[in-house]
Amino acid sequence: MKQRTIVAITAALLGLLATSVCPAQSVYSYLADANGTANALVTDSKTGLTWQRCSAGQSFAAGTCSGTASTYTHEEALAYAKAQTGWRLPSVKELSSLVDISFIGPAINGTAFPATPAFFAWASSPYASDPTSAWAVLFAEGSVNASNRSSPAHVRLVR
Repeated sequence: MKQRTIVAITAALLGLLATSVCPAQSVYSYLADANGTANALVTDSKTGLTWQRCSAGQSFAAGTCSGTASTYTHEEALAYAKAQTGWRLPSVKELSSLVDISFIGPAINGTAFPATPAFFAWASSPYASDPTSAWAVLFAEGSVNASNRSSPAHVRLVR
């Protein structure tokens, strides 16, 4: 009886994985947006958020991100995001929703977000305990950390 239950649960989980656009990500389903963007965007069907697949400074072509991702201080990241019409810097909750620890260095779905630097990415959220810090996600391991606002980090925009 136990063996049949385990087989049924395993089959159900495999079915969920098989229906995902990005099969290693079982909780979220990222859908590429081909509306004139050449698939440079993905939409998270669970949160409804649309993400740029590449970090700022990179460009998307032929299924991957190429070029060197730019780094910014927190204030520069906020200014950069503000200058991109219709885009913004994600909150720490939104940015951390991209973490997928089934991937290693970087801990993010590499099909949906190819060539993501295994480094910090800024969130818009301030760190309440220290006004000189803001929240960032370290994609090398998928941790969420307070980082000094003058430190360099990458940017991934959302809308």
